[in-house]
Amino acid sequence: MTSRVYRLHSTLELQLEDVHEFFDGYELPVEIEDVDVTRRNNTLIVSAVAAEDNISKYTPTAQLKASITENRLYETEDGWQETPPEPDAGASIGDDDDDSPQWGNFSDGTQMQEQEPEINSKLVEYACFKGDRETVLQNTALQYPMFEVLCGLAKFAEKGTLTAIAAVDDDLKAVQIVDGEERSANVEVVDDPQERESENTVNWRDNKFISG
Repeated sequence: MTSRVYRLHSTLELQLEDVHEFFDGYELPVEIEDVDVTRRNNTLIVSAVAAEDNISKYTPTAQLKASITENRLYETEDGWQETPPEPDAGASIGDDDDDSPQWGNFSDGTQMQEQEPEINSKLVEYACFKGDRETVLQNTALQYPMFEVLCGLAKFAEKGTLTAIAAVDDDLKAVQIVDGEERSANVEVVDDPQERESENTVNWRDNKFISG
């Protein structure tokens, strides 16, 4: 039986440069010889290159798809973060011996307001692997090996969640990775409420309690 991914949902976010860093040091599954990382405007596509010749060059191989967005990061004593720091939280604001205006009184009694310190910030591009299987993991050929690549990305990422149900060696396998940490997960089979409702629905066309 070929391993297959049935359910998948992802909210992964990685800095674009971290995605390239990940593939520089990641050992690909044996079924994949290489990956082709392509950017098309604000979309990042990571396509699998088959390791064997038994897949036609005209067969679309599995690919991971992410949208690219820009987030502003602010510099603090603890590093760069998305939330602007409080004025007394150790933000990097330059030298204290600059010529910025201070509080003071003019001769006519008016006051000059001290200039607020400027917080260092920068715009950073993020690759957002967000959505269900059809959005994030596309095409059937080499689907499961590329799912393993996506799991590797999820463990490398510091932000986001990946949940999935896959069939491996005739067994269902649940996957849950949260903020780079793999967590235990189980597959639970439940009744479909819609199916129960359809079973309990009265068949008015064939009912012994209704006479013609």
